Amino acid sequence: MRPGVVASDLDGTIVRSDGTFSERTVEAIAAVEAAGSRFVMVTGRPVRWMRQIADRTRHRGLAVCANGALLYDLHSEQVVESWLLAPESATEVVEALREALPGIAFAVERLELGFGHEPAYRPRWDSTDPVTQAPVEQLLSADVVKLLARHESLSSDELLTAAREAVPEGAELTHSSNDGLLEISAVGVSKASGLATVCGQLGVAAEAVVAFGDMPNDLPMLSWAGTGVAVANAHPEVLASADEVCPSNDEDGVAEFLSRWF
Repeated sequence: MRPGVVASDLDGTIVRSDGTFSERTVEAIAAVEAAGSRFVMVTGRPVRWMRQIADRTRHRGLAVCANGALLYDLHSEQVVESWLLAPESATEVVEALREALPGIAFAVERLELGFGHEPAYRPRWDSTDPVTQAPVEQLLSADVVKLLARHESLSSDELLTAAREAVPEGAELTHSSNDGLLEISAVGVSKASGLATVCGQLGVAAEAVVAFGDMPNDLPMLSWAGTGVAVANAHPEVLASADEVCPSNDEDGVAEFLSRWF
């Protein structure tokens, strides 16, 4: 049966390793919508990184951004719903991680004020977006979309394991990279929760959803969807838990898989 909703992660899944978005993938997204189904991008990216995607996909579909914290309309480029991390909860997480992992540094994504980080945090990307540099306590003066933590001597997998021991409750912890970055959201917020909200609004049951991903932050979404598909280049945990595996992001694996229906 043709899925009612197609959900896909971006980086490492439908975005190629060189950061490009193939015409075949754009055509596959268009085919999904032309057939009457809905295409939902489900990403860890902040909204400020979505304009290029909106332009490349010709403003089709919805996006769940920041690992489920924001619902973003690609047609209008507007945030339509948000589930934010309260300052008190974020501060508790910061204190627990600092005690357990000396040398850890923090940054935040905020809905109105954008990206900010404390001096010890070293961003890995170049950006022309405004950046606030300040103590994390100052950056947490209001609700945040996502709290980020980086440790220069730990891999992302190692950091996530250690953080889960230090922060047993109070926040959702995950990662989507291999460079020692931890991503922290409000309790109950994940790619699965954001996608479930969209599907509930559309009247589409989980069984009618096919979802694609490559990293640990995709695991809740792949488990929730009726069919969870890993790209061949995915993290080992994702490959082990997915219902099916399609070709890699550099081989337009998602578009290839979708060709069975669209």
